[in-house]
Amino acid sequence: MTRASGAAAAPSEAQVARRAATDRGETYFHPNLIPTHKRLPIAFTHGQGVWLYDEKGRKYIDLLAGIAVDSLGHAHPRLAGAIADQAHKLIHVSNNFHIAIQERLAEQLARLSRMDKVFFANSGAEANEAAIKLARLHGHRKGIDRPRIVVMEKAFHGRTLATLWAGGNTKIQAGFGPPVDGFVRVPLGDVAAIERALAEDPGIVAVLLEVVQGEGGVNLLAPRVMKEIEALCAANGLLLMLDEVQTGIGRTGRFLAFQHADVAPDVVTLAKGLGGGVPIGACLVAAKAVDLFGVGAHGSTFGGNPLACAAATAVLDVIEEDDLCGNARVVGQYMAERLRERLAGPGVAEVRGLGLLIGIELEQPCPDLMRHALDAGVVLSVTADKVVRLVPPLTITRDEADYAMDRLVPVIKSAARTS
Repeated sequence: MTRASGAAAAPSEAQVARRAATDRGETYFHPNLIPTHKRLPIAFTHGQGVWLYDEKGRKYIDLLAGIAVDSLGHAHPRLAGAIADQAHKLIHVSNNFHIAIQERLAEQLARLSRMDKVFFANSGAEANEAAIKLARLHGHRKGIDRPRIVVMEKAFHGRTLATLWAGGNTKIQAGFGPPVDGFVRVPLGDVAAIERALAEDPGIVAVLLEVVQGEGGVNLLAPRVMKEIEALCAANGLLLMLDEVQTGIGRTGRFLAFQHADVAPDVVTLAKGLGGGVPIGACLVAAKAVDLFGVGAHGSTFGGNPLACAAATAVLDVIEEDDLCGNARVVGQYMAERLRERLAGPGVAEVRGLGLLIGIELEQPCPDLMRHALDAGVVLSVTADKVVRLVPPLTITRDEADYAMDRLVPVIKSAARTS
């Protein structure tokens, strides 16, 4: 790996304080950062593929990928080259002008997703905000003054005000009331509950859901249920809106997770893995949603800028050329099967997932597991209190998966015994 030449800069007082605190295993909050995150006692300096390296030169295998973001891993030459090349040309221009690389990305996404048109944003929350606006516009076009959207329990759609209340996490909603109106919540995949809601509320205009709930605990929606919801939406003139922020871009073994069920949504939202680490979101539309937004109806200053679009086109090129969807499907299935075998026994409730989105649910909360995994050289996350979430780069090999599981399984078994 190429390193910058010259003497390293002396550490700042804050860096010295952080390193001392982390050496003692204490939580450190930088004096100039709002403490919205309780950070683990480590700072990474660089990465290569599925590997990360900290300030002491220690090596870790990355099963988190920036929370399903680093789809090509770290320092991928095609992605890094595309970003550098574009930065030497144009980083940003206004959406008041044609942007050729944005148009190319829109064409790629339309082809791979079988959707028709794209609006580019900067994050998954922004993409979901666009979807919510589309649903409301759809309702108003139908003469509904107070349109409402069916959403799912345990859902996560972002942390803006609207997406916060579209989600079902009461912990992150606390302190931010009053709730944003316009959402009707049902259990995940409960078609009968959706039917009851429709009978009781004529203002319902859309259903918004995740094909696999990531933050909610890696909860899967069966293809049969997806087809039933699709039919219900079609029969009632509802928009079927799928949040694929975490599941899209090859993560589940297909380019988009809904393709496992062969449904045809009206709205799909993307972000995370689309830019391989460069922030970009997208709201894709088809069918009933294709003509809702017109000039001036929505916008974004940074959305779809040349740098982000160059990164995303490189990501999509590599995913197609290297068949990373196929790799996610094969290696993901291998990991899930081996983990079920090796973790069978008390303390582990279930191993579930789709492709390289795998959840290992323990029978009890495991608040210290992330730190213990770091000690073993593994980067991962725990969501919904007791679900170990694995979302490695789509480039991970079977040998790298074996390496990871050899270090991870003892950590989980220990947590299962002591939790």
